[in-house]
Amino acid sequence: MYKIIFNRPIAYKVKHMRVKAPFVAWKRKPGNFVIVISEENGERIPLTIVDSNPNDGTIDLIYQEVGTSTYRMGRKKEGEDIYRIVGPLGKPTHIEKFGTVVAIGGGVGIAPLFPIAKGMMEAGNRVVTILGARTKKLIILEKEMRDISDDLRVWTDDGSYGKKGLVTHALQELIEEGLRPDLVIAIGPTIMMKFVAKMTKENGIKTLVSLNPIMVDGTGMCGACRVIVGGKVKFACVDGPEFDGHLVDYDNLILRLKAYREYERESLERFARFYPQLRSYIFGGEK
Repeated sequence: MYKIIFNRPIAYKVKHMRVKAPFVAWKRKPGNFVIVISEENGERIPLTIVDSNPNDGTIDLIYQEVGTSTYRMGRKKEGEDIYRIVGPLGKPTHIEKFGTVVAIGGGVGIAPLFPIAKGMMEAGNRVVTILGARTKKLIILEKEMRDISDDLRVWTDDGSYGKKGLVTHALQELIEEGLRPDLVIAIGPTIMMKFVAKMTKENGIKTLVSLNPIMVDGTGMCGACRVIVGGKVKFACVDGPEFDGHLVDYDNLILRLKAYREYERESLERFARFYPQLRSYIFGGEK
């Protein structure tokens, strides 16, 4: 069992959990993730390790309530336990001094971006950060990202905070200002990463993306997280989760992510019958 230190909301349907996991805290590196099973017989949930404190043996996880398992996890309170945590998993990010690194995070994708951007900053890179979301209420970790960035820009789809537009508009603005990044790292919705990679490919800028396919065991055994990169099948859990953004088949990934939508909806409906007080929160819009 892994003791929860806190489990609190930081944005609409986005929560920050700190949990005791000493081995993971000692071993994790930027880009690593864990598989979390919040309760016995629960679903296996892959989550990036946002931060860790080896001295007190804790790790920080940020997750979005999107399905039954994450809604159940969102109900857990300080002092309760997480049933299992497996990790650290995945290949850590290759960190070195590249020069100027543009870090682009969309929505909850800002969470896995944070440890990578922090590592790049600590390696001596100039870090320019772009944060994007549909609306102000979905922007997370702004202060934390600002603390490790030489320049930070916020864009929202509806213009409720920062500039109005998409992260691709922000990247285009940087390019037009004469900035020539040595590396772009983009993490967020698949469609966002697709169009960031399209823009950087046209401009000859090296780009890394972190993929979020359906994942089960996290060790390469089940094959559920397979993605097509450079025309070859890769497993995000052991070959990634980071890949060359110019080689990813995003359309295939988008189709795979939609594969179980009907079953996910049915599961949420069953969950809502047991927790009718949460129905408007689960199925409602942003508040």
